[in-house]
Amino acid sequence: MNCGFVAIIGRPNVGKSTLMNHLIKQKISITSRKPQTTRHRILGINTTPEGQVIYLDTPGMHNNQARALNRHLNRTADSSLLGVNLVIWLLDGLYWHEYDAMIFKKLEQAGLPVILAVNKIDKVKDKTELLAFFADAQVRFPFEHIVPISALKGTNLPELENLVLPLLPEGELIYPEDQITDRPERFLAAEIIREKLTRRLGDELPYELTVEIERYQELPTITKIYAIIWVARPGQKIIVVGKDGEMLKKSRY
Repeated sequence: MNCGFVAIIGRPNVGKSTLMNHLIKQKISITSRKPQTTRHRILGINTTPEGQVIYLDTPGMHNNQARALNRHLNRTADSSLLGVNLVIWLLDGLYWHEYDAMIFKKLEQAGLPVILAVNKIDKVKDKTELLAFFADAQVRFPFEHIVPISALKGTNLPELENLVLPLLPEGELIYPEDQITDRPERFLAAEIIREKLTRRLGDELPYELTVEIERYQELPTITKIYAIIWVARPGQKIIVVGKDGEMLKKSRY
């Protein structure tokens, strides 16, 4: 069998978490329209009779180093290129961003095989533009493959998976075949709560907001989860809680 690690990289908010969730057919990474939703390196494990692909969902790569959170997310994304066998670089449509030059340099230094996945092709009206963009991309970097996809709608994802497995080394399963992530349920619960707050509050939500699971109690018919929502400043608490707790009630899962 072919088994190995695949890092999914790209700029913030291009659909990396959505792509991984669709590839492993499970919701592991939280998603929202807000950049920097993904803060951790998260494994998603897809095991088939042909092999095992361990996808790494990573924070978006960007060049804004002014804030401590941005610097931390960049370090997390960069470290994801260590110890992997393959990289999927996810682009948002048919254009290059100014920071993509930095990603090219990182990939050249890593010396790994790279698949370029061009996302949101359902929004491209003139399909002839794809050929010109693909030709330009192949000049810029020796990609193993270039695949047009739609992570949200699942377009060409089976084709992408078929290209990934042969590029991985042969070997035994790295994780048990029924395991889908390396993260515990407490972590996933905290992330789901943060996702609901992110989607509900939108631009009002402070980036510093985080969630800590204080107690996780599994009972015969229900699981009780006690969570603490941390914010950076006292004034942000009002935004999260809302009048008479209405915002928290709306954000429930």
